Amino acid sequence: MNLPEVLVDRVGRSYPRKNLYLKERADAEAAGETKREQELQAKKESHPYRVKLKLFHAAERAFLDELKKREPVSSGDPVLSQYNRRLYEAQQKVVFYAPYVDLTYDAELAYRTAQKEAELLPEMIAEYREAQDDLRYAQKEGEQISDADEAAYRAEVEPQKAALKAAYEAREAEIQASYDEGLISRKARDNSRKVNKTQYRQGLESLDYRAPKRYNKELLRNIRHRIKQVRGTKENLLEEELSGIRRSVPVEVEHVSPLAPVLSFFFPGTGQLINGQKKKGLLMLLLCLFIYGVAIPYALGFGNYQGNGIAGLISLGQHGRRVDRSIIFLIEGIIAVLLLVISAVVMILSAKDAAFVRRETLRGIRPNNWFETKRTISENGFPYFVNIPAILLILFITLVPVFTAILLSFTGMNPDHQSKFGWVGLDNYMTLFAARGLEGSLFWRILVWTILWTLAATTLAIAVGMGLAILVNNRHIRGKRFFRTVYILPWAVPAFITIMFFSIMLSNNGYLTEVISSLAGRTVNVKNSIPLTRLALIVIQVWCGNAYVFLLSTGVLQSIPEDLYEAADIDGASSFQRLVHITLPMMLFQTAPILVGQYTFNFNNYTIIDLFNGGGPFNPSVYGRLAGGSDLLISYIFKLTMDNQYQALGAAISILISIVLIVIAFVGYRQTAAFKEA
Repeated sequence: MNLPEVLVDRVGRSYPRKNLYLKERADAEAAGETKREQELQAKKESHPYRVKLKLFHAAERAFLDELKKREPVSSGDPVLSQYNRRLYEAQQKVVFYAPYVDLTYDAELAYRTAQKEAELLPEMIAEYREAQDDLRYAQKEGEQISDADEAAYRAEVEPQKAALKAAYEAREAEIQASYDEGLISRKARDNSRKVNKTQYRQGLESLDYRAPKRYNKELLRNIRHRIKQVRGTKENLLEEELSGIRRSVPVEVEHVSPLAPVLSFFFPGTGQLINGQKKKGLLMLLLCLFIYGVAIPYALGFGNYQGNGIAGLISLGQHGRRVDRSIIFLIEGIIAVLLLVISAVVMILSAKDAAFVRRETLRGIRPNNWFETKRTISENGFPYFVNIPAILLILFITLVPVFTAILLSFTGMNPDHQSKFGWVGLDNYMTLFAARGLEGSLFWRILVWTILWTLAATTLAIAVGMGLAILVNNRHIRGKRFFRTVYILPWAVPAFITIMFFSIMLSNNGYLTEVISSLAGRTVNVKNSIPLTRLALIVIQVWCGNAYVFLLSTGVLQSIPEDLYEAADIDGASSFQRLVHITLPMMLFQTAPILVGQYTFNFNNYTIIDLFNGGGPFNPSVYGRLAGGSDLLISYIFKLTMDNQYQALGAAISILISIVLIVIAFVGYRQTAAFKEA
């Protein structure tokens, strides 16, 4: 163990050692005199300083035992008795510890603490006693108030109330007369009447408050509040002063138990108790109830609905009862893991706290007492306590489903294994990558269409929206408000209404179908043709999506400084050059992060696919019963899992989609200028 030659406090101030034995050992360690250090340790008990320190501790124990037996003059009030007792002990400690201040820092702390208590407690006692005297006097006065006194006061103030009412009515008449003569407006009249009414009510309330019983009641309430403030404010002030003394007086110890961090890891709070932080340790011991009463038993299978904790996560209940379901074993196993993770975090934080306090104590920094711990929590711990509910919600409402989907993708949950299934490793992913079977080959076919759909529908919607915004923003265009209103309408109308409208209009007997058929000179059935259905979906998405881009671009265009265009005109730039070098770069700089989000949104745009044609048209010879010609990956997943019971395969596709979209979105955001400057 390396002993520091000097001690420090929390702000880094240095202090010389008062413990001469530890000082000599620290000097020997610093000089590398191992033999000298061994001699000091061998003759530890006979060292002159240690002898003096033992005599001090013996005298201190005798003094404190004697002090407990002494009883100062007690008062009837328990708080006042507590203050008097504390003041008496402080005065006695000042006398006792004064000769030992230079011997040890513990004696200096006790002396300065007692000195500060002896200084501040008399004022606290005086204020508290004064407030209690006022309270007793007010209570005595209240007991003497009779109903006759109350009636006499009511009779006395009746003329004053009548005068207030007369003044109020006179003022009302005056205000109304001014309004009738046209001197004030209706609003001014109404405001003047409100003010007059408020003043009248305040006058009545003032007279009511001076009634003997009500006045006494309010007086008692104010005095009790003052007593509470005296106790709270003054006691906190005293504790702050004592905390300041603790921060400026180091602690000098030879060693601190190295078991504190280890024990605190296995039993949170025990290390804090060893370090002398009793209340903090007892509070943290409550976490042991969660760890050893909830988390670990649940992980071992106790309290599970059907599962068997971690063991159930491994076995998935394949050899369990007939009523057991593997999916429940999977979910409960994930919950068990999360509970263990939370427990591990608590145990690690507890051990780190105990180790930190131990390390700081060896340097000379005293551990926080309960008052300092509460203050630290209130000042620095508020954000953490506020976020705890949100973190728990994220863990159990967001992460549990995510982890379930990830692990489900490595299982064999399919139409033949719904109740009981096991782990199959990467088999589902190999089915997709190797295009094994119909479901695997469809993945690549639908992936290609999903990519084409995303690029075409999103890019065209952005191009149309930006193009319309640029046209409407042109200074030569008139009726800008009208055009902006018209172009925003597709965004204002709910998307499902627009989609259903086009679905009906493009049905077999729909109006648009008849128009297209007449123009083509033959019967054209859009919803029975895969290419036409896909084209219609792209057009509908452009119709629905361009309005949002138009609105976004319009706001950006109006924020571009006119000075840039004026400078371009002076330089002789053409309209096309201004568009390419000023307008488009400024628009893309502002909107690029949001436009990246449009691509990721359309990649998973399930609504338009389902509402327009249910993913059709259907071609069993190509898609079987698993999908339709216009299905995207997201709707393909829905049909795989909900209609065909391929939950594991659907989970694998979902994980792949999520990974790809996260990577694309991250790369897209990183490449945008707006994101780089943020």
